[in-house]
Amino acid sequence: MQPSDEIQAVPGTAIAVTAEVLYLSNLLVAPGFAFILLLLLYLHRRSDAPPLARSHLSQTLSASLWAGLLLGLVTLLILMLGGFRGVHTWVILILYFTLCHSTLVMFGAYGLAKAMAGQCWRYPLVGRPLALGCRVNRWQ
Repeated sequence: MQPSDEIQAVPGTAIAVTAEVLYLSNLLVAPGFAFILLLLLYLHRRSDAPPLARSHLSQTLSASLWAGLLLGLVTLLILMLGGFRGVHTWVILILYFTLCHSTLVMFGAYGLAKAMAGQCWRYPLVGRPLALGCRVNRWQ
């Protein structure tokens, strides 16, 4: 048996990996620009993509929207409530932003690993329910 016989490509893996990379790029490299590319990919491929790709596309789009709300609006709310001059405001803001941002990046890295393995994965709290025909094996 050849090693290539053991590894079978799951349909939609390339799109799923691209979606996860765009999600991470939105958080780390090019905020906004990567989100627009992710949105265009979602709008272009959501109807004809295999279940794995559709699942990762919807998960990353939902997580990106939530990330924007969590990182943008909550940061502004903390600043408005605490004031710009308060030291306690900046401590809370930096702790919040660091914790939230690093958690979102960690989930994105895990989602990318799942996409590369050809498996579905749901982002905790911010992802959409898996109702796209893609099943997650909880024991793997």
